[in-house]
Amino acid sequence: MATTTLEEVYKENPLSPQHILPIDFHSIQEVPNSHLWPKINDSPISDDEKNKNVPIIDLLAPNAVELIGHACKTWGIFQVVNHGVYLELFDKVESQARRFFALPAEEKVKVVRSASGATGYGTARITPFFSKFMWHEGFTIVDSPLDHAKELWPHDYQHFCDVMETYQKKMKALSFQLWLLILNYLQPSQEHLINSFEFIGALQLNSYPSCPNPNHALGLAPHTDSSFLTILHQTHNTKGLQILKKDHGWISIAPVSNDALIVNIGDLLHILSNGEFPAVYHRVLVDQTKHRVSLAYFLGPQVDSIIVPIISSKDNDGDVVVPKYRKVEVKEYLSLKAKHLEKAFSLIRS
Repeated sequence: MATTTLEEVYKENPLSPQHILPIDFHSIQEVPNSHLWPKINDSPISDDEKNKNVPIIDLLAPNAVELIGHACKTWGIFQVVNHGVYLELFDKVESQARRFFALPAEEKVKVVRSASGATGYGTARITPFFSKFMWHEGFTIVDSPLDHAKELWPHDYQHFCDVMETYQKKMKALSFQLWLLILNYLQPSQEHLINSFEFIGALQLNSYPSCPNPNHALGLAPHTDSSFLTILHQTHNTKGLQILKKDHGWISIAPVSNDALIVNIGDLLHILSNGEFPAVYHRVLVDQTKHRVSLAYFLGPQVDSIIVPIISSKDNDGDVVVPKYRKVEVKEYLSLKAKHLEKAFSLIRS
């Protein structure tokens, strides 16, 4: 169901084959010109100093609602601990992801994403907006990966499916828990909003192969996520994710522990919060020696949902609050973003 509705949106903005299929990273010794970006400028602040400022939230804390709300307003990104997902499961999912990405290119192409597809193997959907390609390959799963797994491993697909489905169930439950905490902060009196959306969850396995020239390559180019929120797991002691923080430049976000999860706000929650929560502009760097794998779970509403900004009657100064964005159907917003990327916000301003 979720796959079909997403594909309805993507049919209006199909990608060309050159913007779907990654290059064969196993077969190249240097970065080709097609993937060679201008020098990647890093923030001058040390990694240790940067990470200290990113909110770290214990989900068992009695004031978790206030902590998350403040993190959403001031950063748009935070880390969560004591979230109930065991470290062993992260290891299992990463192991199966590496199993997939280690396959020869001719095997992975069997499950390549179609031009208007929502699932399968391919590059990031933001690829056409940039003149250079990214040092990245991904595999997107919505609901069951059974058909794709059978294509890849006809006699040995079940373990891959079991691990991915278990992880999706855990992430769906956690993302809904976070959604309720955020909603409670935004407008606790509006209990009817709790059940006003049907959700789509999507799991994205990301691969960032080791890169001969990491100073002139990007794993993912700067962008915001379209969904309500993203839950990211990246391996401990590996860094790659960076966010653009006003007055600070690019800030690296490294996990504080093996089982810490990074949560960031997406476009649709930015709109729902009437701009109170920033949609986080982020990018991913690559490493010269390490092949990095990360797991991203996206939570968003069904495409026929309507997003109406939540506004309080008065702000802190007593002034009447007006909506910054008009109400918008998710399908319309996703189509606007597929055509205009970050300019989509300006097209739905009130």
